[in-house]
Amino acid sequence: CFLRSVGNEGIRIYQRLLRKTMADPTGPKSPTDRKKQISIRGLPELKNVAAVKESFNRHLHHTLVKDRHAATTRDFYGAVAHTVRDYLVEKWIRTQQHYYDVDPKRVYFLSMEYLMGRSLTNTMINTGIETEFEEAIYELGLELEELQETEEDAGLGNGGLGRLAACFLDSMATIGLPAYGYGIRYEYGIFTQTIKDGHQLEVPDEWLRYGCPWELPRPEYVLPIQFYGRVELDGWKDTQVVMAMPYDQPIPGYGNKTVNTLRLWSAKSPNSFDLSYFNHGDYIQAVIDRNIAENISRVLYPADNMFAGKELRLKQEYFLVSATLQDIIRRYKAGQAGRTGVVRSSFIQFANKVAIQLNDTHPALAVPELMRILVDIESLEWDEAWDICVKVFGYTNHTLLPEALERWPITMLELLLPRHLQIIYEINARHLKKVEERFPGNVDKLRSLSLVEECPVKQINMANLAIVGSHAVNGVAAIHSRLLRETIFRDFYEFSPEKFQNKTNGITPRRWIRVCNPALSELLLDRIGDGWITDLYQLKRILPFDKKQDFVEDVQTVKMRNKRALAEYISEHYKITVNIDSMFDCQVKRIHEYKRQLLNCLHIITLYNRIKADPDLDMVPRTVLIGGKAAPGYHTAKLIVKLINSVATVVNNDPVVGDKLKVVFLENYRVSLAEKVIPATDLSEQISTAGTEASGTGNMKFMANGALTIGTLDGANVEMREEVGAENIFIFGMTVEEVQKLKREGYDPKGYYESNPELKKAVDQIKCGYFTPSSPKLFVEIADHLIYHDTYCLMRDYQSYIDCQEKVAKFFLKKDEWASMCIRNIACVGKFSSDRTIREYSQDIWHASTVDIPDSPKTATAVITRKIPSGK
Repeated sequence: CFLRSVGNEGIRIYQRLLRKTMADPTGPKSPTDRKKQISIRGLPELKNVAAVKESFNRHLHHTLVKDRHAATTRDFYGAVAHTVRDYLVEKWIRTQQHYYDVDPKRVYFLSMEYLMGRSLTNTMINTGIETEFEEAIYELGLELEELQETEEDAGLGNGGLGRLAACFLDSMATIGLPAYGYGIRYEYGIFTQTIKDGHQLEVPDEWLRYGCPWELPRPEYVLPIQFYGRVELDGWKDTQVVMAMPYDQPIPGYGNKTVNTLRLWSAKSPNSFDLSYFNHGDYIQAVIDRNIAENISRVLYPADNMFAGKELRLKQEYFLVSATLQDIIRRYKAGQAGRTGVVRSSFIQFANKVAIQLNDTHPALAVPELMRILVDIESLEWDEAWDICVKVFGYTNHTLLPEALERWPITMLELLLPRHLQIIYEINARHLKKVEERFPGNVDKLRSLSLVEECPVKQINMANLAIVGSHAVNGVAAIHSRLLRETIFRDFYEFSPEKFQNKTNGITPRRWIRVCNPALSELLLDRIGDGWITDLYQLKRILPFDKKQDFVEDVQTVKMRNKRALAEYISEHYKITVNIDSMFDCQVKRIHEYKRQLLNCLHIITLYNRIKADPDLDMVPRTVLIGGKAAPGYHTAKLIVKLINSVATVVNNDPVVGDKLKVVFLENYRVSLAEKVIPATDLSEQISTAGTEASGTGNMKFMANGALTIGTLDGANVEMREEVGAENIFIFGMTVEEVQKLKREGYDPKGYYESNPELKKAVDQIKCGYFTPSSPKLFVEIADHLIYHDTYCLMRDYQSYIDCQEKVAKFFLKKDEWASMCIRNIACVGKFSSDRTIREYSQDIWHASTVDIPDSPKTATAVITRKIPSGK
């Protein structure tokens, strides 16, 4: 009777209550209890091949909405990538949960560039699931290598600076450091280089054209960024606002449970259109304004020292630092809010919980931005805010070239960031007051230590701002750090010597041995186990094998296998057949005059002339590989690209030369191509003018893969020689001191040109159009600059370089001795691991501890942090 009286709806309610009571006899659960069912502990794990195949199928059909008949190779890659990401998610969530639980000091790495490359293989290896995936993909009838080649390079950087940032992220996660990378999610990364008639052409790099399976949009953390406006007594008014939306990418550590985060900001227009345009019927203008706002993250600037006068670049730099600092402060205030609901309101602990590293001068606006937030928004007194600011910031310098140290005109800053200009002036005034107290009446010291420069126009020196606003300033190689102290930052070193340090760069052995050279990895794993993957110093254990014939032959076999693979790639992509028994002589880096690709070109021409003069010349066959991109606005660099390709055309098509000499320009050099080239290289060219290269990391990658180095005593080459011994590296050319002396006493390149017949012939051939008969005057300016100016001393170092190359050729003929030298180079690369570099940063600059991520959230509070161990 009761059920009939309440009707059908009452019956349904009664049935639901009955089901709940039967499921839990103690009574219905509260909403909080029910939410506990939402847990990562309930997610299935990819424990075996069957689970991988099941997840792959689910993503292909449910995520990509394709069946096997319609799916392309790219779809199959997408399904694999999503499957791998599924495996990361549990570790990623637990890592972030644990950071909130233990509230450690966090490290924030600010960089305008991240040259990440491809993620699939690296992620599988770091997480230890590559075997299961290889087997699963094989059983599904697919080729894993083909799927790996489908992935687009994430080319959000120009070269060494961005690749170093990527290596650092990998090392931070591997050693278990609570760290976050921050950058910009450029819609178009470093341009795609194409070569047409020998000339470089630039094509937009649409790396996001097919989406990125590794990134996760976080619209809930979108932040407002202000520009323009005016400053009044009550604040910064009438600003234009752009929204910064974060996209997160997981950064897994190797062999542990840590998955850190790379957060990239994308510019979005504010949600609302300007209604005044609609009221006047101008819908198009409203849309245009939205597009202008979003241009901030549209494209990566293709050169790292060509920004003067570019307002968009200044917007990008402020966009990055403003969004990042707001995010850092939000996370700091949350404290342990993820578990306890506590919100910090005081900044007393800020410097104990936050370390921010500025990767070069590009993020230097973080200094005035943090001061603005602390003083204007958080209402701290200036002195308290400045004390916090200096304690949290560290600044890494990456260049000795004065033109690469950023300077921004006062007029541009006043228009774009008027409040920040006021803050910079106040910082400078207080700073110069201390300078005056230290050096009374010394006008020269005041001028050199000022943040404001008066000539050629009134401008802010961003490197000076970064130094004043940081507690630590470091170079990236021992010689680089010494030259910073002795030259461009000499007065700052005299004023604050305690700030200056050295942190020699490094590379991650996961990407640059384990991923890119599987054959060498397997050989090392077989001989000494896998400890070297996280402790590169363990490679010293192969030193006793450097003369053992079986190991020497194994190393030779690995190198030949890699050379054969690269030769096939060259044949397929460039239609050039190369001799795999020839010496693979490689120079791959950004095209720039100081890196001296032109010196390499002079050597090629000299070899060519010797062959032409004596076709029966007995010489070591050489395949010269040159790769790199020239900034689109850098005329001379683009002309050098054309010259290299013109010389290659002549050399490669001359029947007299045959297999003795081949020249290949590696079009569109990038991370994924580097992973093919570096393992196959015999000779690594590191030939910059002494005192111009900060460190270099390509030199370390080649060393780790068993290439021998020919180079000057510049950058990290100096420390490489110290590690491996002078007998296992080929050094030529002037030292830094000799270059400085030459410039002081007056350098006459024409004298070297006229006194050296081979050099004169090579330069004359460039000048007269020998390699470009249809445009005989094309390279006149290159030749004239060498003869009359020669900024980077090619003429002075030419003969030393030629002599050293002859020494290299003689050693190459002694196959076993060459292989033994290669083994010694591999064994001595331990110092150049980015794991060592990050440990030094953490111990000496960030004062941060590592954190062990537990298996289960239940045990989270029982896990404590540990200090970074000193030394190796």
